[in-house]
Amino acid sequence: MALSKILNASVTDSTLTTTKLATPNLGRRNIVINGAMQVAQRATSATGVGSGFAYPTLDRFKIVPSTSGRATMSQSTDAPDGFANSLKLECTTADTSIAAGEYFNLRHSLEGQNVQQLKKGTSSAEKVTVSFYVKGNASATYLLELSDQDNTRYNGQTFAVTTSWNRIVLTYNGDTSGVLDNDNARSLDLNFWIHGGSTYTGGTFTSNTWHGTDNQRLASITSFFDSTDRTLFITGLQMEVSEQATPFEHRSFGEELALCQRYLQKYTGVTAIKTFPHTSTLHSWNDNNASNGMVSTTTTMRAAPTITESGLRLRSNNHGNFDGTFAFESITVDGAHTAVSGASGLNTGRFYNISSTNTSSYIQLDAEL
Repeated sequence: MALSKILNASVTDSTLTTTKLATPNLGRRNIVINGAMQVAQRATSATGVGSGFAYPTLDRFKIVPSTSGRATMSQSTDAPDGFANSLKLECTTADTSIAAGEYFNLRHSLEGQNVQQLKKGTSSAEKVTVSFYVKGNASATYLLELSDQDNTRYNGQTFAVTTSWNRIVLTYNGDTSGVLDNDNARSLDLNFWIHGGSTYTGGTFTSNTWHGTDNQRLASITSFFDSTDRTLFITGLQMEVSEQATPFEHRSFGEELALCQRYLQKYTGVTAIKTFPHTSTLHSWNDNNASNGMVSTTTTMRAAPTITESGLRLRSNNHGNFDGTFAFESITVDGAHTAVSGASGLNTGRFYNISSTNTSSYIQLDAEL
C-alpha cells in the first residue's frame, strides 16, 4: 500500500490493520510508561494497600485511596496472550458502608511536556484512545477518567469487567478548554475509579464529556470493596493520539526500565548495591571518621529526587567494612554529594565504596509525580 494512501486514509474506512501499520513504522505511540506491567522496582507484592497515597509495587501506578477497605497489590503472571505480567488487586478488607467522600483510584500520572500532542485547550484538540486488557473474579463496572490537573477538568467513561481477559477501547473527545502546562509537573492523570461515594456520584454523569464538577465525575460503578472475593487484573495499558486503538506497543524491558528510572531508581540487596554504577565513585577519608564523595543517577531524573537508604556501609576491598551514618546533600537530577559520619576505623588517605550490610539493604532515589 502506498504511503500516501495510508496517511490520507479516512478513519471510517475500516479499522487499522497490521498491513496498514507496517509502513510507516508507527513506533512510540504509547504515552503510558510501563503499560505491560513489566517493571516493579519497589516490590512485586504489597499488603494493606489503601491506608494512604502510595506507589506500592509496579512503577508509575499509584494508589489514591480514602476508604477503610484494604487490598493486596501485586505483579501477577496471569496475563493475556502476548503479555507476561499484569497488575493485580485483591480485596482483603471489605468496605460495604460507603461514606460520601470515599474513593479508591489506581492512577497513572503524565508530565505536561509529554502530552502537548493532545493540543488540549486549542480549537484543534485531539481525540485520544485508551486501551487495556482487564478481567476480575466476577462481573463489574468501573470507570476510567482523564483528569486535567492544570485546569481541574475531567472526562470519564465506564467499562465492563468479566471473568475472562477482554480488551477495552475508550476514545475520549478532545478538550478545547484548558491548555496543559509545558513542564515536568503532573498535568494529566489516568484514574481507574473502582470505589466512590456520593460526593462523586451525586450529580448527572455524562459519558465522554469534559467538565469541572466533582459530583458529576462518576456513574454508578461497582465497589471493589463489596467483598473480599473481589479481584482486578489490568495490563496492556496504552494511550495514543488517535480515534482508534492500534496494537499494543511493546517495548523491551530495558527501554521500559530506563523510562521508569526517570521517576524512581531503587537498588536492593548486596549484589545490586555492589554493582550500582553510581557507587563506584570513591569516598575519600578525612578527619573525625568521616568520608565524602558523590553519587550519580543512572539516568537524569524528572526532578531532584528524595534519597533514602537502609543498611548501607563503606567498604574497602583490602581493609574491610565500616558502618556509618549516610547523608545526601546538594541533590540534583543527576546526583548528590554524599557525606558519611561516625564510620569508626577509617584510615588516612584510603578510599571507600558504598556497600551493604544485608540482602535487605537499599538505596532509593524518588522523583515521582
